[in-house]
Amino acid sequence: MHKPKKNSEGQTRRDFIKNAAIASSFMIVPRHVLGGVGFIAPSDQLNLAAIGAGGKGASDIRNASVNGRERVTALCDVDFSGSAKASVERFPDAKRYADFREMLDKEKDIDAVTISTPDHVHGPAAKYAMERGKHVYVQKPMTHNIKEARMLTEMARSQKVVTQMGNQGGSNELLKLVQKWVDDDKIGKISKVEVWTNRPVWPQGGAFPKPTPSAKPDALNWNLWLGPSPEIPYTPDLHPFSWRGWWNYGTGALGDVGCHLIDIPFRTLGLHYPTDAECSVGSVYSGMWTPDYHPAGCPASSFISLNFAATAKSKSPINMTWMDGGIKPAHPDIIPADQEIGGGANGVLIIGEKGIIATNINDSSPLKPKLYLNDGTQEFGPQTEENIEPEYGHQRKWVDACKAGFGSAEHKGLTSSFDYAGPMTETVLMGNLAIRSYMLRRENSKGQPEFYGRKKLLWDGDKLLITNFEEANQFVGRTYREGWEI
Repeated sequence: MHKPKKNSEGQTRRDFIKNAAIASSFMIVPRHVLGGVGFIAPSDQLNLAAIGAGGKGASDIRNASVNGRERVTALCDVDFSGSAKASVERFPDAKRYADFREMLDKEKDIDAVTISTPDHVHGPAAKYAMERGKHVYVQKPMTHNIKEARMLTEMARSQKVVTQMGNQGGSNELLKLVQKWVDDDKIGKISKVEVWTNRPVWPQGGAFPKPTPSAKPDALNWNLWLGPSPEIPYTPDLHPFSWRGWWNYGTGALGDVGCHLIDIPFRTLGLHYPTDAECSVGSVYSGMWTPDYHPAGCPASSFISLNFAATAKSKSPINMTWMDGGIKPAHPDIIPADQEIGGGANGVLIIGEKGIIATNINDSSPLKPKLYLNDGTQEFGPQTEENIEPEYGHQRKWVDACKAGFGSAEHKGLTSSFDYAGPMTETVLMGNLAIRSYMLRRENSKGQPEFYGRKKLLWDGDKLLITNFEEANQFVGRTYREGWEI
């Protein structure tokens, strides 16, 4: 944790409490006698704040408080009339703000923040907090775009703050079994990974909804909800959830579950930045012959191919394919036809020369790790999970690391600190860069629409650069509304 704050006389919060206790006592009394069994002195608590207190934010700040072990001093949300009410009821003494910048500037004693906003605010909020020395827990995806992910990864090191991305499945203990199968060379040389999801399960692939300013809820601060995105009139069907399918705010199916699904092979095989990306997307036809074109939003379905160089764990180049919109890979021959592959709607296949590892999504679902070998051998991990601690202790472990400090064993033991989560998020978002490049369109000399970005994109991860198609680089970052630049 960062250095204790001092008052005008140079006295820390801990010193004040200690000295007050001495001054008011004729003899030394054990702290547990003064406060009762299980009492935690205020000086031993983190001061936590939530940026985004509803929806996933409600469980993030609840889990980070560790059943009241830590102190929640402030809540920030652009609309306290919705699901954020649960956080207000749970933490009635916490001060409330609509603007995270105001909260962080006024509440000087905040030690750490959870950030659980729509994707487009992750980067600006995390940067603002880290600049002020706050530890941060940021929901997945870590950022809205690749450039922001790199920026936050480097800033966490320079500011020496403890970070964690909210892909809680990274703390799932059953991932160690998958890792052991790979490390023990059970399936031999691995060259192929297949990942799929049933997302999107929200409206996606159609026309952007029409603005209806008169319908704006009184309690919603629309300007702050827009944040770094272009100013537009209030538009229903974005807040609080369906923003996911629009590029100005969300990151589509990949942003929603890619950090849970791709995390499994990325972590297990020790992958780094991909070397290239290629994609195709499903077309929707409202009329004959001409597909609908809605570049402001994510497609209804997509297929993405990413290639990775060999690593110490994979020992050979890896091709990873991603399928969303309900598209699934073919059923491998060595998996019995009456058994579902992976988790059915969502899953991962790690394919080696001697067999296959199949898993479900790793977040809050049974991981169901399964090993199938070409010789007919099958080995199944637990098919149910006893998750004794909420979300595998993902938030609690971050809080413990904040208290232990930057560089501590607890910090190094985190499964999704930005040192890991940054490169993994960049990989996930490379799929979205490929999709957006694929949808670039212009009019050709015959007056007909021409899609000119439909090619394999070569990626220099160290330089954050597509090397063979300059126009794709516009999607590495984004344009920010005035006052929200980072």
